[in-house]
Amino acid sequence: MKNFSVKTIVATGIGAALFFVLGRFVVIPSPVPNTNISIQYGLLAFIAAVYGPIAGLLAGLIGHFFIDFSWGWGVWWSWVIASAFFGGVMGLLTRKLTLEDGEFSKKDAVGFNVGQAVAHLLAWVLIAPVLDILMYAEPANKVFIQGLTSAAINIVATGIVGTLLLFAYSAAKPKKGSLKKED
Repeated sequence: MKNFSVKTIVATGIGAALFFVLGRFVVIPSPVPNTNISIQYGLLAFIAAVYGPIAGLLAGLIGHFFIDFSWGWGVWWSWVIASAFFGGVMGLLTRKLTLEDGEFSKKDAVGFNVGQAVAHLLAWVLIAPVLDILMYAEPANKVFIQGLTSAAINIVATGIVGTLLLFAYSAAKPKKGSLKKED
C-alpha cells in the first residue's frame, strides 16, 4: 500500500482528466478507420514515469473509459484495458529514470523510448486485437491493422510528447544539494 498514497491518488485523478481531455478533444484522424493520432499517451507515459505504475494504470483505465463513454457508442473495454496496461507497464519500466535529480539524460530518453515502444506494441498489437476478437467477435484482419496503426502512431506521439515532458520536468527540478542555507 506504500505506492497508493495521496500523491498517487491525486496524480491518478489529474492524469485521467488530462488523458480524457486530450483523447476526446484533441482528435487527429488517421487513415485507418477508428484510429486516431493520440497525443494523450505521451502524457500517460509521463504520469506513469513520475508517479508510478498504479497512477499510470488507473489514469489510462479511467481516462480511456470516459473517452469512450463520452462518444456515446459504448465503452470498448478491449482498448480501455490496453490503455491501462500501457500506463501500468510504463510505470514499471521507468522506475530507474533519473527524474528527481534534474539529470534526465539522452541515455534515459533512449531507455524510455525503447520501453514505450515495447509497451505500445504489446498493448496495441497483442492485447487490444486479441481482446477485440474474444470479446466482440471482430474480424482478425481489421483489428490487427487497427492495432498496428495505433501502435506506430502512439510510439511516435509518445516519443515526442513523453520525452519532451520528461526533459522539461527534469530540468525544472532542483538538483540535490543545489540549495544552500544563507548565513
